[in-house]
Amino acid sequence: MIQHLSTDSQKNLLYMYNRIWNEHYFPASWQRALIIPILKPDKDPSYPSNYRSIALTSCLCKLLEKMINHRLLYFLEVNNLLHSSQSVFRKGRSTLDNLLALETDIRLSFLQRKHLVAIFFDIEKAYDRTWRYGILKDLFDFNMRGNLPMFIQNFLQLRKFQVRVGAELSEFYVQDEGVPQGSVLSVTLFNIKINNILHQLPSSVKGHLYVDDLYISCTGSHMNFIERQLQTAVNSIQKWSLTNGFTFSVTKTAGVHFCRKRGLHLDPEIKLNDHVIPFVSEIRFLGITFDKKLTFPPPPCSKLEEKM
Repeated sequence: MIQHLSTDSQKNLLYMYNRIWNEHYFPASWQRALIIPILKPDKDPSYPSNYRSIALTSCLCKLLEKMINHRLLYFLEVNNLLHSSQSVFRKGRSTLDNLLALETDIRLSFLQRKHLVAIFFDIEKAYDRTWRYGILKDLFDFNMRGNLPMFIQNFLQLRKFQVRVGAELSEFYVQDEGVPQGSVLSVTLFNIKINNILHQLPSSVKGHLYVDDLYISCTGSHMNFIERQLQTAVNSIQKWSLTNGFTFSVTKTAGVHFCRKRGLHLDPEIKLNDHVIPFVSEIRFLGITFDKKLTFPPPPCSKLEEKM
């Protein structure tokens, strides 16, 4: 629709964008989202947590967000402000970077006849709990001044949403925290806030991040060394998360002990929030299943294939 606007209409739209940018004004209608709940496969519809929310926001706002996001990403990349192990929505980067980094480290540990232990974290409601003031503080620490941080501040405040089920609409509710779903800027703002988590790791521990999919790993010949290093890393990122508004799910965080040595090798005991992190024989990470021997087991047959 926007592409088919007349020349005069495009000029008027650009004039409005420039006023929003320079006068630090944000239309109230752009701060509202329409939520469409979609039931997750094979889930009980009577539980609200079993629905995935799809947020619909203003197309005109998304266009302006796209322009500003391009400028923001350029600033972050030129000044090397994002950690090198962050891969999401960066030029020339994708999930393959994280997957290949993990596979390469595992294979190298096998060649060296060492152990590699990796812990895969689950961040509870990562987008919904992102600390807004923390985002603005990080932008200030990046020495970012002027219209861009002011726009982001106006963009984040006074967010509202309503839910539509069929033809029924709920009242508007205020979203007091988190980055808004359905917006172009949200992923970049989330990346800015979570970026420093990778700087909390000791030099002996590696970490890779794709949006909220975080794993850390340590390689060594002795399990006692690996256990100490990973426990130090977990304690550090847990302490950081408490002061930055993030919470790790104890029940969904898990570890894998990658090793091809023969004989019995006990898994390390690493705690998160005084709970021992469970170790599993395989885990699904960014769509790929990694098992402890790195055989890449085939995915289970879908229900449709089973019926056929």
